[in-house]
Amino acid sequence: MSSGSAGAALSVTLCRDPRQFAALEEPWNRLVRACPSATPFQSHAWLHSWWLTYGKDGRLRIVLVRRGGELVGAAALMLVHRPIPLLVPLGGPITDYFDVLVAAEHAGQVVPALAHGLHRAARGAVVDLREVRPGAAAEELYRQWPGIGTRLADSTCMELPTLPFDELVKRMPASGAQRVRAKLRKTDAAGIEEHEATEQEVPRAVRNLLRLHEKQWRGRGVTPEHLRPRFAEHLTRATRRMVRAGEGRLTEFRLDGKVVAANVTLLSAGLSGGYLYGADPDLRARKVDVATLLLRYEAGRALEEGRPVVSFLRGNEPYKNHWRPATVVNQRFLMATSALAPLLRLHESQVTGRERAVDALREALPAARDWRARLNELRVR
Repeated sequence: MSSGSAGAALSVTLCRDPRQFAALEEPWNRLVRACPSATPFQSHAWLHSWWLTYGKDGRLRIVLVRRGGELVGAAALMLVHRPIPLLVPLGGPITDYFDVLVAAEHAGQVVPALAHGLHRAARGAVVDLREVRPGAAAEELYRQWPGIGTRLADSTCMELPTLPFDELVKRMPASGAQRVRAKLRKTDAAGIEEHEATEQEVPRAVRNLLRLHEKQWRGRGVTPEHLRPRFAEHLTRATRRMVRAGEGRLTEFRLDGKVVAANVTLLSAGLSGGYLYGADPDLRARKVDVATLLLRYEAGRALEEGRPVVSFLRGNEPYKNHWRPATVVNQRFLMATSALAPLLRLHESQVTGRERAVDALREALPAARDWRARLNELRVR
């Protein structure tokens, strides 16, 4: 289809060919740079690597908007059939943020064209856009959607402004700031050295990181996907490409020549995001606070590079709250053609029902742990 106003006409196409998607790397990355809201998870390196590892034949659905031959809009999706036909973002559960790509200079034309192209692609499916960060281009897509839609809350993320590390410490309560400074003195006394892996070093560095990650979480409920060979394959390939393009880094922390911690950080113009780290549990015996070590390093690099936000990405773990971060709640947009209104409402009820069940389970688990602790205490007596 074509649409146009001032200047060159827009053309909207649907890409279903993985080879065509692979060939889009250069124009895709130009579009990422032209879209201020894009996160590292919209880079071609991340999405194409994910597709190679997790994608399924015949399911690719990428809406592309071009203006005079130049790519100015894109929505990277795939078709799934369960529990109902859905168009969902490439990247799946291992991706922290989704957004569509819209060149800011032509946003007034591109967003409606992208919305109509996606509307046409979604004739038999509900569009389910998860993990949309506030301020994303997908918000405007949702507003201009020509069918019906629903907005829901999704995952909680934590973010800090990029400041000198001393300023970040001063944001904490006085007692907490004092503890952090004491921990850092012990860390510095240990003599840990940083090393940023080159593109060629990434495969070895990812193996080390995942080994340390497994060791760190052993017996404490590691995310199962992080231990699977397919995840290692994706993370290695994506990180290599992102290091090459300046969209990511893998930092190793060495003690006496041995790698004792490693961290993958994903980068965009708007943020620096700590994606995955691994650390040797033996560091605790040396009084090294790994989370503080990593944050000091990443905050310093973000400041050097002019990235405004240091993101902890998804999750509201207690250690993140020590730093008084801003809480940012991602959004979930459900959209469909008017003819599919009953299907959208069915999917919405399934989603909200699952969320209520998860919330009830979270409330019950602490009670179950307390009950088990009391039972164990009775047994001891």
